[in-house]
Amino acid sequence: MDLALDGFPQLVFLGLNLGTQLIQTQGMREANFTLILDSYFKEYDMMFKGLLVFALLFSFSASATLVGTVDVQKVLLSVKEGKKVRDKLKKEFEKKQAELKKEEDKIRKAQEDFKKQSLVLSDAAKIKKQESIQKMIMALQQKSMGYQKEIQGLEAELKKPLLNKIRKIVEEVSKKEKVDLTFELSVAPIIYAKNQKNLTDLVIKAYDKTK
Repeated sequence: MDLALDGFPQLVFLGLNLGTQLIQTQGMREANFTLILDSYFKEYDMMFKGLLVFALLFSFSASATLVGTVDVQKVLLSVKEGKKVRDKLKKEFEKKQAELKKEEDKIRKAQEDFKKQSLVLSDAAKIKKQESIQKMIMALQQKSMGYQKEIQGLEAELKKPLLNKIRKIVEEVSKKEKVDLTFELSVAPIIYAKNQKNLTDLVIKAYDKTK
């Protein structure tokens, strides 16, 4: 589940986009940073999950089974604590983005200076200048990757208590609504079930009522 979903815009670092003016080694990629919210339930292969859903449903009497469904991503995006987490992540992201932007501006300035001076520089001076700019580019790329890991680590740290809480509330709501099985929609989507009930809104309300 990524931040590009409804209510939570995708955040992307500016990175390097200096076009053909950039002097960089072959294969060096643009240092973009994308903040991604991972799916809580991504531990098993989707096909296996689909087969598991089918097996579980088949093991119950079709007329007696009430299937519950929950959109965990929607819960994360809707509950008050989830919004606080997103605000904190966004604030941290924007801070890192500003730092990268400063470094990017320095590279642009160095590239512009090189272009202006190239006609009067000796071959040796040109090579030295090119190597200097290349080192700046590589340093920015490494810094961007480091920031990405930092943000992802912070995200996992902030999300963990929310996800644990959601799991408990889903169980409580499922019991209250007397459903026999409850599935997370993004992991095991139910194409059809004679008797099914979406518990998402109930989980959101129950979550925000807790302290």
